[in-house]
Amino acid sequence: MTNITGGEAVYRVLKANGIDTVFGLLGGSMLELYDAMYQGGEVAYVGARDERAAGHMADAWARMTGKPGVVLGAQAGPGVVNIVTAVAEAQLAYSPLVVIAGAITRADQHKDTFQEVDQVALFAPICKRSVMVTDPSRLAPMLEDAIRLANSGRRGPVVLHVPRDLFAAEVRAIEPAPVNIARPGPASPADVAAIAELLHGAKRPVIFAGGGFKWGQGRDALTTLAEALEIPVAASTGHADVMRHGHPWFAGQAGPRGNRVASRLTKEADVMVVLGARLGFNSTFHSNDYVGAETRIAHVDIDGSAVGRYFPAEIAVQADARMTAEALTAATARPDCDAWRAQFKADMDSLRAERAEEAAIETLPMHPRRALAELRKALPTNAIVTLDTGNTCLQAADRLAHYEPLSLITPLDFGLVGFGLSAAIGAKAAAPDRPVVAVMGDGAVGYTMIEIQTAVSNDLPVIIVVLDNEAWGAEKAYQQEFYGGRLLGAEIQSPRYDKFAELCGGKGIWVDGPGGMGPALTKAIESGQTTVIQAKIDPGALMTLRKDLFKSPQNDA
Repeated sequence: MTNITGGEAVYRVLKANGIDTVFGLLGGSMLELYDAMYQGGEVAYVGARDERAAGHMADAWARMTGKPGVVLGAQAGPGVVNIVTAVAEAQLAYSPLVVIAGAITRADQHKDTFQEVDQVALFAPICKRSVMVTDPSRLAPMLEDAIRLANSGRRGPVVLHVPRDLFAAEVRAIEPAPVNIARPGPASPADVAAIAELLHGAKRPVIFAGGGFKWGQGRDALTTLAEALEIPVAASTGHADVMRHGHPWFAGQAGPRGNRVASRLTKEADVMVVLGARLGFNSTFHSNDYVGAETRIAHVDIDGSAVGRYFPAEIAVQADARMTAEALTAATARPDCDAWRAQFKADMDSLRAERAEEAAIETLPMHPRRALAELRKALPTNAIVTLDTGNTCLQAADRLAHYEPLSLITPLDFGLVGFGLSAAIGAKAAAPDRPVVAVMGDGAVGYTMIEIQTAVSNDLPVIIVVLDNEAWGAEKAYQQEFYGGRLLGAEIQSPRYDKFAELCGGKGIWVDGPGGMGPALTKAIESGQTTVIQAKIDPGALMTLRKDLFKSPQNDA
């Protein structure tokens, strides 16, 4: 019987499961795996400059491909610990990340050995499973289990800790088959009939659609349902690409980070059919300001524990969003709600007029909404946008245009600053033929600016739009509104990131003011090079989100 190394076994499992790209940072804990990938040549490697960034790249790659994204924590101890932020991000984004984490050799464990920390315990609270492999023969089967668990049910990260000596150990040669993932089906016929009846009698119906349609490749099914019923669709936070931008029945993103039309729909609806979404905090603040107290809710999600958890569900269903939408299309008649439809159309016309006014703002420094309007107009229909967290990206959440499926990647519930650049590189690795644009604040780019070099070195050209307001904008807005304008730590000075991009071998474009952002984006895309577009934006154009966290200042007597 032929033997192979543990590193070769891992390589073969990855290849068998169609994982053709992995991300990481080279370390001494798994060089046999690196050697196997080099010799095999069928799994590409993107080497980041920080493990956190590598994790975000794998996360975005997973969201684009639907396959588990794999990140190599190739150095036990500090290298693995650096991935914690990326794992927490994937956990709260329900993204199927598999971390192959190097660990110290078995013989050296529990001896206060160099770089020894309790990695298993560190990750346990922030992932679906954190487990140590203890025997070479279990390495391949446990990796297959990690792939299966990460991509089953409500997806999420799995961390597999592998002692250094297991990669070098000899195991029996394997020819692994792809892991089969059990998939959920549609709602039961009885539940479909109940939802159909609820919709049939509705006067103010709305569909609330979430990420379940993205994982399940369900955009066509959602669009067909909306067109058959002629009722509006509102998207959950971070999923403004569940329908095509500009579709006549798509209201855009609802909730605190959404627009006023979609938020009015969810608050005033008499019937809301929730498909592939949790109605979680990021989308609703768990508040009747965003979901009406009297709204009758039919709630369908792949995770049964999420159904009806935050708002009472009259009809509670654990099922796949796409398949349920298809079943509803066949079973549901167009409801009699013409007044509601007319109001929705009028509201959308008003919103478009408002956005047109934003596009004409002539202030200098440029207003962020003018910059976003120019980007919206210039974005190609096949573009992928990654967003960061922060005040500018809060305003961008519903102001850009997403045309093709899987066109928007955001940090979702972790609210992570510094995500967008790394996520753009991962998305580009997954979809090399599509332009990828990261929209970020100046503070956020500073977290991971060295990854511009990663994009250049790996021939993964991305565009980073830096909207520079010289501030940690969200916190500055709070200090201004609730703390009498006493600013401490809120104002920052960032370098010329466009010049830094040129030092890394990419391109830099400085935008002087209104009218320059759109042409800069077009030029950057046409160049085919990693490009930073930087512009000063109005530091006073801030908005507060979490007003519930602070008290308004009291007037002195």
